[in-house]
Amino acid sequence: MNLHERTRAVLPSWLALYYDDPIELDHGSGRHVWDADGNRYLDFFGGILTTMTEHALPAVTEAVAAQAAKIIHSSTLYLNRPMVELCEEIAAVSGIPDAKVFLTTSGTEANDAALLLASVRNRSNQVLALRNSYHGRSFSTIGITGNSAWSPTSLSPFQTYYVHGGQRLHSPFAHLSDADFIAACVADLEDVLDQTGGSIAALIAEPIQGVGGFTSGPDGLLGAFAEVLRARDILWISDEVQTGWGRTGEHFWGWQAHVAERTSAAPDIVTFAKGIGNGLSMGGVIAPASIMDDLPANSISTFGGSPITSAGALANLRHLREHDLQGNAAKVGPILLDGLKALDLPHVLDVRGKGLMIGVELDTAARAVAVLQSCKDRGLLVGKGGLRGDVLRIAPPLSLTADEAHEGLAILVEALR
Repeated sequence: MNLHERTRAVLPSWLALYYDDPIELDHGSGRHVWDADGNRYLDFFGGILTTMTEHALPAVTEAVAAQAAKIIHSSTLYLNRPMVELCEEIAAVSGIPDAKVFLTTSGTEANDAALLLASVRNRSNQVLALRNSYHGRSFSTIGITGNSAWSPTSLSPFQTYYVHGGQRLHSPFAHLSDADFIAACVADLEDVLDQTGGSIAALIAEPIQGVGGFTSGPDGLLGAFAEVLRARDILWISDEVQTGWGRTGEHFWGWQAHVAERTSAAPDIVTFAKGIGNGLSMGGVIAPASIMDDLPANSISTFGGSPITSAGALANLRHLREHDLQGNAAKVGPILLDGLKALDLPHVLDVRGKGLMIGVELDTAARAVAVLQSCKDRGLLVGKGGLRGDVLRIAPPLSLTADEAHEGLAILVEALR
């Protein structure tokens, strides 16, 4: 049997694979990867927005090798210098006052931990989430996911209420101006809160919905929500698993685009993952000590913040900041966004995004699959998402060069045409 047949024989059928003939990625360098047959691809998806800086970044591989030669694992029961140094730097750039950090192995686990903190603090299992959202694949995070394509069961430890604002193109408020759209979504939020009949632990929201197809409401929406939430003592959890670390170009965190005009306050809890590890299994939660220290029981993490993942993530974060990759996303991203917006094709319904996080919504899911395949055949890897599976997700490593952006844009335009 070939590797595809062996995969299907031993792994669950519900694990999705891209392409008619799935490829095995063998190695990578910079913004490129090679498959097992030696074909080279320009990578515009980064392992689902996880290869944040570049493939085989020397600073990361050297840090991992050096740490692996010392000790790979210890658990949180012992002092862990790489973990503490990483958490110190994350706290410093978090925008959260009196921040403490808890490291996990994934974004799903980070959101689980944030939900635990919020539900314990407010003694409630009621949660607000945005329609079309995605927050993970665990039992609890599926229960707050508003995208039915990724929610296989209605059973949940949470009672979840879904509010408008996560996406605009298909919203009943799509025809409104930014200000009126925000006002309509706030009115919807207040109406839902008035009808819940009990206390709400938190609102969890992605500043830009990832799996949902890189959709969002206008800047300022979540800040407007925060004013309503704080008046009712409800926490705001910002899910930055895909928007964090400068990917949007304009800010280091996605939530920062929502607070300038409405409030200067940060979210109560921020979750992160993916890009920080540059491929290593790393996620985490940031919260003020007053929230983070409030669990009335013991807890540990066996694998979260292991010495080897912390050493690699710390090297990656330092490289990102020292080389101003946020600034590069702001500079290079418009090459892709403006070039795609210039297309006039009847099957391209919407082009949206910020920095190096761009979505292209097509008229059918079948068309998105065809373009995904066509890009691969031409040497470009992109992703796919959206409630209907009809959105191309474009998210290259943040070190993408202008020449590579033009190269990838040409392939995308050819495939779309």
